[in-house]
Amino acid sequence: MSAPRATLPPLAGLSPARLDWATDATGAQAPLSTRFDDVYFSAHDGRAETEHVFLDGNRLRARFAGWTASRPFVVGETGFGTGLNMLCAWACFDAHAPRSARLHLVSVERHPLTRQDLARALAAWPDLAPRAERLLAQWPEPVTGVHRLWLDERVLLDLHFGEAAERLALLDGRVDAWFLDGFAPAKNPDMWRPELFAALAQRSRRGATFATFTCAGIVKRGLADAGFAWRKAPGFGRKREMLVGEIATPPVDTRREGTPWFTPPRSLPARHVAVIGAGIAGASVAAALARRGVAVTLIDRFDRAELGTTHLQGALYVKLAADTNLQSRTYLAGLLYSQRWLAQLDPEQRLWQASGVLQLALSDKERARQARFLANHPLPDSVVRGLDAEAASAAAGVKVDGPALDYPHAGWVRPMELCVCLAETAGIRFRRGEVVALHDHQEDGWSLELADGERLAADQVVIAAAGEAAGFAQSEALPLQPVRGQLSQLEVPAEAPQLGRVVCAGGYVPPAADGVLNVGATFAPGDTDMTERESDHVANLAELERGLPHFVAALRSAGADLSPERLTARVGVRAASPDKSPYCGPVPDARAWHADYAALAKDATRVPDAPGRHHAGLWISAAHGSRGLASAPLCAELLASMICEEPLPLEWPLVDHLHPGRRLIRDLIRGKQPG
Repeated sequence: MSAPRATLPPLAGLSPARLDWATDATGAQAPLSTRFDDVYFSAHDGRAETEHVFLDGNRLRARFAGWTASRPFVVGETGFGTGLNMLCAWACFDAHAPRSARLHLVSVERHPLTRQDLARALAAWPDLAPRAERLLAQWPEPVTGVHRLWLDERVLLDLHFGEAAERLALLDGRVDAWFLDGFAPAKNPDMWRPELFAALAQRSRRGATFATFTCAGIVKRGLADAGFAWRKAPGFGRKREMLVGEIATPPVDTRREGTPWFTPPRSLPARHVAVIGAGIAGASVAAALARRGVAVTLIDRFDRAELGTTHLQGALYVKLAADTNLQSRTYLAGLLYSQRWLAQLDPEQRLWQASGVLQLALSDKERARQARFLANHPLPDSVVRGLDAEAASAAAGVKVDGPALDYPHAGWVRPMELCVCLAETAGIRFRRGEVVALHDHQEDGWSLELADGERLAADQVVIAAAGEAAGFAQSEALPLQPVRGQLSQLEVPAEAPQLGRVVCAGGYVPPAADGVLNVGATFAPGDTDMTERESDHVANLAELERGLPHFVAALRSAGADLSPERLTARVGVRAASPDKSPYCGPVPDARAWHADYAALAKDATRVPDAPGRHHAGLWISAAHGSRGLASAPLCAELLASMICEEPLPLEWPLVDHLHPGRRLIRDLIRGKQPG
């Protein structure tokens, strides 16, 4: 028997907002929702209304000016709409907060505006244009879930797409000030219901404030029943009154009562964090922490900057399950985040290419699986779509013999160059060496013992060393499987055909870059031998010809030499978990878990009332396998948010799905002995 799981809403695309445009006496246009027959902001002066109701109602100018905490100030909102409220909060923060302060915005939206409508609505305020451009550049696909946007170096925005009460119940984080916005209760009663007010209370910090334009009885009763104290305040424009208030003592979070082992550990200082491993997992964690002002020491046995040109290309894509599961949700969230993250990190696309990815269906079984996936997941075509053989051929640029799934905004990445770029983030110090032991957390932090005898001190430590991540006494209980992979590289003549997409089947092949074609990769669980193998070249070429026979024929016609002995090998050893999801979160104290939860072995329903014990200030991001480009950057944000006391960029059931201790609990329930 497994631990109980929360029910998540269907993974699907959302219907966009339906708008009409009203013109006031001055000629300015304001959006009107035809679905709810209500305006998004006051035609009288929408920005002044926002500042009066939400900024002044929550006393944000003074609170921002006095904010000295290391964690960010968190603003939550029940309806993103045009984004005007969030942009005004950001502008207010920039005007009044000290430079050391950070702002975290959390907003829910059930019917997102299209990018075009959003741009049109925000054009009414030219002075907000630079902020609006940052928002528009990262505007996410209309897919249920959490979408994290970096607005600038100090300001984060998490957009939770879906129904408000449902999304806030899934939020893993606490809020300091609420903007209770949305269409009027008479127009949108489905939002203003008891479940919404309960979720607001449960996600509030002690003393959290709120402000709202409405004084409707359903709102006053709902707030009071949830534990908020409210009072009337002068309204804006024609509205005589509005509501403001606070919650003195929010309710205890009981969501993990059935799974107490996933209870988050207490927060610790994070002035200096050591990250072990400078691959994509470690480098992205280091960069995420450094962006938050944390000093980072990044440690690895070799410096990727010394490798020169490797011509390596990694595929940025995922293979989602036909029937929705937690793993697929996590990987899709990771893929969408990586696309936005790379576009912000490298807008010129020197380190990556948004070429798109085709996932071929080469067998009847795979065709049926893809058809079932499309039937179960009504996602936007901009995220994934099914193509017949003719359309797939047009996308690939070469003839393919069957249907495919197309991920238009996926692509390929230069992984070595990306890691070097991330390691150069301001605030990161690279230290070449091998960490051989971690000495338990003391009052002043961790001590890391290096192979050369040197010791380094850090407040907290992140293990991101792939297959070596379980090589420490504190992490050795986490099962990790090494998986050897060999990539084959061949030079192609200028006359050779060029693929229009990364094409995946049993292996993958990106469009050639710099005259080199990457073909691969083999998959050998349990194998750690780094020696080049001609047999693997043969296997890679056979897989390429199986998936793209017409492309291979065209390569040969163009004069490409596909002899195995002419190929260059790139060999690596990935690490995978038994369930093929990454480990991301605090490192559990395995001995304590086996003692505290021993009763589960006899009866899985006898859940002890004991929060999970963890090694204080020790974290892990590992087991990313062959999909690390789609999982590691989002996992980096997840760890950085945990360490820095921020709302998390995933729903709490997905956070628990990634928890490194999940396998310990599974083995306990199944009666498997530790070790």
